Amino acid sequence: MTNVWDYFKNFFREAEQSSASNPILKGMLERSAEEQRAYADWVGTLSCRRLMSLLAEQYAMHQSNPAGVDPALTFLRTPSTNGFAFHFDRLDFKKNDAHHLLDLLKEKTLGLNYRPTQSDTRTWSEKDWVQTVERHYLKPRQTWAEGQKINQQFGNVSIELTLRNDQPRLLTFRATSYADRLYAEASDFHELMQSILA
Repeated sequence: MTNVWDYFKNFFREAEQSSASNPILKGMLERSAEEQRAYADWVGTLSCRRLMSLLAEQYAMHQSNPAGVDPALTFLRTPSTNGFAFHFDRLDFKKNDAHHLLDLLKEKTLGLNYRPTQSDTRTWSEKDWVQTVERHYLKPRQTWAEGQKINQQFGNVSIELTLRNDQPRLLTFRATSYADRLYAEASDFHELMQSILA
């Protein structure tokens, strides 16, 4: 009995001391057969169409009138990193919609000659909540010939879903390009958005 009690005391102590760089729980992000079926059923639903329509409408707004973008979405545009974020705490969608959108964005990126390099999940304790981050990290399939620069396509793509106390809060999609003489200039982020929204 003492060993079990010590185990729980140590677990809660570790949970209190956990952080983003030292999570209490971490592992590969894998979807069960049931989750995969639920995702396949979700693609094409009204919820899926609403999320993708919202992204398309707000991306068009961002291009014509950035100040008019709905606060539920944020767009990022810097010389090396471009992307967007859904603020799920400001949207009326369910937890499964956030999980499925994470996987849909991964699937759409894979269709652009990208390869998955890591899908993981991390959980740690903050002062007032427990935070979990689910992430897909993808890289372009690179081909190059002697004397030519490496085609980086749109750069590396990171897609992350942040949950607080198991409720979706933020979903980010970022494409980060290399500024290195070995690499050709990255393709325009607008092309990536057009492919995702197609």
